[in-house]
Amino acid sequence: MRLERITWPKAEQYFKESDLVLLPIGSIECHGRHMPLGTDTLIPNRILELLEEKSDILIAPTIPYGACESLAPFPGTINIGSDVLYQFVNRVVQGLYDHGARKILILNGHGGNIKTIERIGLEFEKKGALVVMLNWWLMAWDMDPAWKGGHGGGEETAGIMGVDPSLIDYDELTEEPLKLKDLNENLVATGFRSVKFKGVEVEVLRSTPNVTDNGWIGPDHPKTATIEWGQKMLQTTADYIADFIEEFKKVDLKKVIG
Repeated sequence: MRLERITWPKAEQYFKESDLVLLPIGSIECHGRHMPLGTDTLIPNRILELLEEKSDILIAPTIPYGACESLAPFPGTINIGSDVLYQFVNRVVQGLYDHGARKILILNGHGGNIKTIERIGLEFEKKGALVVMLNWWLMAWDMDPAWKGGHGGGEETAGIMGVDPSLIDYDELTEEPLKLKDLNENLVATGFRSVKFKGVEVEVLRSTPNVTDNGWIGPDHPKTATIEWGQKMLQTTADYIADFIEEFKKVDLKKVIG
């Protein structure tokens, strides 16, 4: 049930009967040369479509923008920053809370949003609510370790194929291996902000264009993605969330929040 599609009397009735609500948050940012900028929003939105077939939870409109400072230099990326994201999401959650939401699930599509969601969750716990953060790509790893992937790699590429294969630029989906920019021959780049030295990974804070020209950061190669993988992964994730919601309904907040 979509909040934007119902009348206020129906919303009023819903909150008299249920204290659950789901809020999706994504991002508009670079995901390699082959994937759409809205990857982190498009995938959660597809999961929601599949979820609606199995759950009657109230779904708030998707927040399409996120905090993506390191990716901001790539054309088309829109970074609203952690401070603005916090203020915006906090007000949205407060609005839902004011109408009766006490069990608030956040379907998150972007790693850069995690710290903000954690902050809000702890703040609303003090008000008697529980915030659940559903990071779909991390959950998928637990459902099938073969799906584990990085930013713009096979996992997310498969996810977009599961949404709409035509959104992939196949001319840019090449066999070329991942190329990261090392600091020197002994400080080898391994991720967004990590380098390895003598077997130990150390964080070096750099904007993503200074790490990779492509915007994809492994370890999974995008070329391994398939439509079948994406469809199965998104359906499995939606099914799991539907089951989680049913179990979460049974939680007695008075017993679990001190």
